Amino acid sequence: IFQKWVNREISNFDYLIQLNTMAGRTYNDLAQYPVFPWILRDYTSEELDLNNPAVFRDLSKPIGVVNEKNAKTVKDKYVFEDSNFEDPLGMIDKFHYGTHYSNAAGVMHYLIRVEPFTTLHIQLQSGRFDCADRQFHSIPATWQALMDNPNDVKELIPEFFYFPEFLENQNGFNLGQLQISKEMVNDVVLPKWAHSPEDFIYKHRKALESEYVSAHLHEWIDLIFGYKQRGPAAVEALNVFY
Repeated sequence: IFQKWVNREISNFDYLIQLNTMAGRTYNDLAQYPVFPWILRDYTSEELDLNNPAVFRDLSKPIGVVNEKNAKTVKDKYVFEDSNFEDPLGMIDKFHYGTHYSNAAGVMHYLIRVEPFTTLHIQLQSGRFDCADRQFHSIPATWQALMDNPNDVKELIPEFFYFPEFLENQNGFNLGQLQISKEMVNDVVLPKWAHSPEDFIYKHRKALESEYVSAHLHEWIDLIFGYKQRGPAAVEALNVFY
């Protein structure tokens, strides 16, 4: 399968799905759900120019330090983590991130508008929706939050590349109102360059199969599935998870 991918006989999407499967990830377990990378960093332009390398995320870095400004905080946390983490017995290994790039709550967060994830989210939140400001309500805002907060390290799920329905509140759920803008949370707010959920998926999938991503995807795979997951290579890459 690796050779097929290198020879461009299978798509980046298919290769990532196969890697997830080989790593034991499955749609049947929210705690081991397939994980896909954020691949773009431009969610504000009117047009998306896939020939411009600047629109892509740096795939060689974990999402927590794609914004260079977060790197110092993350490094310091690893060095001094005993001081701000309760571990009196010193049993917990040092880490850069106290949360994970993929977990059940994150999957429900993205898929909140679609059953059975709506019901699972409500169960997780003790019988109601989480407050509106914490909902997945905007793709540009979600990316901005990742850039501003080194503790938010959620990567994407495969649905971002093929399933436009998860971006629409087709069931008319009352997801609440944002505190500052007073706006009701309804369909997910899309980047300016996407004119509909279908258009977003089409362009996002095109970005995944672009020349830039094809040339750099192995760097992200090293972080998630490869040699930078643990040991000295993980420490150096700022890629150690609790």
